[in-house]
Amino acid sequence: MNRTYCDDNMQEVHRRNWTHETLIPKLGIVTDIRIDTPDIKTFRVIGPDGGVCFSYIPGQCAMLSIPGVGEAMFSITSPPTNKDYMEFSIKKCGCLTEWLHQIDVGQQITIRGPYGNGFPVETDLKGKDLLFIAGGIGLAPLRSVIKYALHYRENYGNIDIVYGARSAYDLVYLREIQNEWRIAPNVNVYLTIDREQEGWTGHVGFVPDYVKELNFETDKTAIVCGPPIMIKLTLKALEELGYKKNQIFTTLELKMKCGIGKCGRCNIGTKYVCKDGPVFRCDQLEQLPEEF
Repeated sequence: MNRTYCDDNMQEVHRRNWTHETLIPKLGIVTDIRIDTPDIKTFRVIGPDGGVCFSYIPGQCAMLSIPGVGEAMFSITSPPTNKDYMEFSIKKCGCLTEWLHQIDVGQQITIRGPYGNGFPVETDLKGKDLLFIAGGIGLAPLRSVIKYALHYRENYGNIDIVYGARSAYDLVYLREIQNEWRIAPNVNVYLTIDREQEGWTGHVGFVPDYVKELNFETDKTAIVCGPPIMIKLTLKALEELGYKKNQIFTTLELKMKCGIGKCGRCNIGTKYVCKDGPVFRCDQLEQLPEEF
């Protein structure tokens, strides 16, 4: 991609994030539903005229709504390099998500966004060796970044991906990981599950412990996402390996609610996750309460 075009496009997306355009729902049509795990489905959505509903950058979120049912914020899991559709990987865990898991292809929903700041793929991450660390559905927000880096492979260094889940059945995107990520140049993938399972011949253990076991060199930029306790323990593991907090990024998109800093439900200390994040460099979180 042309550097000037890419930078200008990223800046334009960020500018539009603070306009009224993000508050106006757009019609989305579900064109494909993929079952990834027993409780996670990936929904492919297009606009009425085809293509994506709006421009975005990796790590940004969108508000999906079923009129009469509810609305919620979800990470956009497809990369912005794909102009044909948007994807959302959604775990069944509440009223709206249960409803979404029951819909069929052809269902119309409303979608608005983008929300949040996204990952700095054209600044802080560019030209760096990248270490992605994810647990469970936490791989969903990182997928768009990983696929973006794979698309513009020449712009990034070596890529290491550490991903773990409760069991082999809970590893989301497993086919994509095996058939695309693992065979990409200079990409290493490390999978783990929490407990022994019949038929599983890979690593067994929790993600933070596996990170320490792998003992990565500290010349990488780390991107972490997963359950809050996993993030906290992984940050500690990285620090024990010698990583500085300004080398580590994480996303707190699970705390996003209204997306525009009005409801106050994502407030943590002096920060609003929806306005100041959800992507943070970890040294930016040092002054925040322990609750994050």
